[in-house]
Amino acid sequence: MPTILLPTPLRPYADGQTAVAAAGETVEEALRDLVRRFPKLARHLYDEGGRLRSFVNVYKNDEDVRHLEGGRTALAASDSLTIVPSIAGGAPGGSQALAAPPQAGLSHEEIRRYSRHLIIPEVGLAGQKRLKAAKVLCVGAGGLGSPLALYLAAAGVGTLGVVDFDVVDESNLQRQILHGTADVGRPKLRSAAERIRAVNPHVRFVPHELRLDSANALDLLRGYDVVADGTDNFPTRYLVNDACALLGKPNVWASIFRFEGQATVFWAGHGPCYRCLYPEPPPPGLVPSCAEGGVLGVLPGLLGVIQASETIKLLLGAGEPLLGRLLLVDALSMRFRELKLRRDPDCSLCGPNRTQTTLVDYAEFCGLPQAAAEEQRVQGVPSLSVEELSSRLQTGEDLLLLDVRDPHEVEICAFEGSLRIPLVALSENLHRLSTAEEIVVHCKVGGRSAKAVELLLASGFRKVRNLAGGIDAWAERIDPAMPRY
Repeated sequence: MPTILLPTPLRPYADGQTAVAAAGETVEEALRDLVRRFPKLARHLYDEGGRLRSFVNVYKNDEDVRHLEGGRTALAASDSLTIVPSIAGGAPGGSQALAAPPQAGLSHEEIRRYSRHLIIPEVGLAGQKRLKAAKVLCVGAGGLGSPLALYLAAAGVGTLGVVDFDVVDESNLQRQILHGTADVGRPKLRSAAERIRAVNPHVRFVPHELRLDSANALDLLRGYDVVADGTDNFPTRYLVNDACALLGKPNVWASIFRFEGQATVFWAGHGPCYRCLYPEPPPPGLVPSCAEGGVLGVLPGLLGVIQASETIKLLLGAGEPLLGRLLLVDALSMRFRELKLRRDPDCSLCGPNRTQTTLVDYAEFCGLPQAAAEEQRVQGVPSLSVEELSSRLQTGEDLLLLDVRDPHEVEICAFEGSLRIPLVALSENLHRLSTAEEIVVHCKVGGRSAKAVELLLASGFRKVRNLAGGIDAWAERIDPAMPRY
């Protein structure tokens, strides 16, 4: 039977399996068999009308089935199907250099610094001059942006712009190597500027401490040769893609989640753009972020270095860039796979009959107004504060604390005596609960537990409430001795 390879975000809905043998002579039959065996996958693969979601791509071996026969594509027993969801033309044998050599040469100090570049025939003196003349914009100074910016600076890219408006948080330090412990609470661009200058004082660092949006993106990106996208949210990802496509700029892109990453080069006019791969974003909340699902600290290092390498190749006009190729990285097995990307002839942005000629409202496009409505709905779920819970526990009230976090989270911190049932398994474990009990449901910050409360209410439970802010709020406001994560 054909084998279906499942990415990390979908594995919890398939009993943790990474690969599943599925019965079927076509792609559609195999996927339907997969969903039949693992019903929880259905909402992640299919929309309410039963159609495969637009942000889910399926590859037969290394070919996108959209460019074969779609769901009717025939399968042999030796074939493998790879599901490539948002986490976010053929490639020529080389590319035209994007930056012309400057009139001024390299100083003696620069020649010593870049000597290992200068003796590479593909770089040489002319190539190093191109790097010095180049202007690269890194969108984000976080996990991907850190190794990306450091290696571009070390390589001698003359002007390095970085867009970010966030401050350094302690949880960033596990992977965001631009910043250190002493930088916690500082704007990321300040620590980034100091680190970049320490690496290479010959680089001009240009901070853009702002939120990139439709009003400023075109003007900002216009001044750069290459844009490298290290963002972690869909609105900015589509914004960067669209602005690059409209300006004709290459977009060196990567995305990460837990142990897996994706990387490619989008360049409208030379190859596909991000909308060719994912025409529409997933609904808010369906795809977990790194803050919710976690990320291996070194993974953005792997992907950020790939982004830096692709950027330098584009600037030099050397080698074969990742145009028309999607690189999949699995750090847990340390395997790299490559899939073909093709331009979508019906792409609204870069297709021959494109309908999009301006930037749009990306919050609206990615459903953030609906997300705000979802937040209001969650706030409407019966709940109680951590202060109220503390008071009631101190008076000895008989409350059942239901923890719906995943087991590895419970190992970090937990309420003593709580009943622990992960949200994904709650519907099959309702028999372990009694409608006579007063139940307080919690997770890390309150989102998953709100969903659990809705499930319980729909199942006939009435004495159930959500712990607002979750165990994180308890650790912050009630019990400082409890670790936060």
